[in-house]
Formats: sequence, structure tokens, C-alpha cells
Amino acid sequence: MNLPLNAPQAAMLASPVVELRQYTLNSGQRETLIALFDREFIESQEATGMTVIGQFRDLDRPDMFVWLRGFGGMDARKEALAAFYDGPIWVAHRDAANATMIDSDDVLLLKPAWPGAGFDLSGLQRPFFAEQKNSSEENRLAGIVVIRIHHLRSGAETEFASRFAAEAAPMMKAPGARLLAAFVTEHAENSFPRLPVRASENVFISVTRYDSAEAHAGHEAALAAAPAWQAFWQAVQLDLTKPTETLRLSPTSRSLVER
Repeated sequence: MNLPLNAPQAAMLASPVVELRQYTLNSGQRETLIALFDREFIESQEATGMTVIGQFRDLDRPDMFVWLRGFGGMDARKEALAAFYDGPIWVAHRDAANATMIDSDDVLLLKPAWPGAGFDLSGLQRPFFAEQKNSSEENRLAGIVVIRIHHLRSGAETEFASRFAAEAAPMMKAPGARLLAAFVTEHAENSFPRLPVRASENVFISVTRYDSAEAHAGHEAALAAAPAWQAFWQAVQLDLTKPTETLRLSPTSRSLVER
């Protein structure tokens, strides 16, 4: 299958297992958590072997923090999570982190939707931590990342992913837009049950980077008017079990994906 994500080869891609984590926070606590996370929880997690891929403000839900982290496999995930959550950094800061949160159990366990569909992080360098900028200024200066979560009937993910790669992904290439990655549910048993995942879900997820919110809106309008795009979604309609979720996300200053 041809690779539509502009990554050179699968060996350059990050993380065959990825978590998409959505946290509901207490009102007004998102900047507190972001500052703590970006200062304390990136290098300390990556020291255990996992990759902190991206962390984001949700542009449409002011009390949501969304982030992605990756692992070398399910066994590696178990070992890395045990090392971090039993380690000194989490123990020192967990009370402060948990105090910002209402719910942290909205987690999807994922794998690349086809060979080469994971994130290409080669050449990216994470900025050093600095005290947080004003969030409105940071959002104004940054591009956005859009995650679309398509809920599929059981058994549909392989065919859906194949058709998406062949038909939909090429149409998503446009000035100011770049498809970064695509994932489906990883149905392996949760290797670290201390942290719940939404095990009953069956999803296909696309992750796209846009130069701005305006670029995203224009690209969506152009796709909606394209007969080939309409035909693709009509063809796969029976595979979808509920409305698609769209997350419009602004990367924090230390997110690898992608300003």
C-alpha cells in the first residue's frame, strides 16, 4: 500500500502503540496542568522508554486537556508505565496533577492504521521548558491539529483503513494542511490495568495539521464540496456506528506534534 503521510519509511516512525488521552479538568485548571505537565512529566516519562508525542489545549472545550503518548509495544507499555507511575517524579507531583482533574479515564489504545501510518517525529526537537506564555497569544501564533474519531462497526477497521488510505488521504493534501497519522483501535488486552482504556471501542482516527483554524475551515469546506469526498463517505456510511468526533487542538509550547 502506498504511504500517503510523507514519511520516508516505517522504520522512521514513532510508536507502534499509542494512547489518545482526553482529560476533563476542573474549571480554570488547564493552564495549571499544562505548566506542571510540560515542566515535570515529559522527560520523566520519556526516561522510561515511552514517547510523549503531543499535548494540546482543546479549542472548543476550555476544560479539556488532550495528549498522545507512544510505546514500543504492549510489553514495553507495561514496563514504562510501571516505572513512571511508581517513580519519584509522579509520586512527588501526582497530588497536584490529580487536583486539576475531574476525569482522566477517556483513553483510546491505538495502533497505526497501515504500515507507515504512525507519526514521523524524525528531525523534530522539543523546546526546553520556559514559563508559560499567555495561552491566547500562544494559540494565535500556532497552527492547529485536528483529530477526527470515526466509530466503526466491529470488524470494519481493516477495510475502512484501506479505503481511507487509497481514496480519502490523497484528497486531504492541500496548501496549509498535512495528514500526520492514522490509527485504529489496538484490541490487545490492556497491559497496565491500573490505567483504564475504552476497551469496547472500535475506531479509526486521523490526525491532521493545519497552518491555522482558518486553513482548517477552508479545507473542510473544499472537501465537503468535492464529489469524490462525498462519494467516499457515502460508500463507508454503513461502517459508521455514531457521529464522528472532531477535536480542534492547539499544541502546547513543548508538544512535538506540531506547531
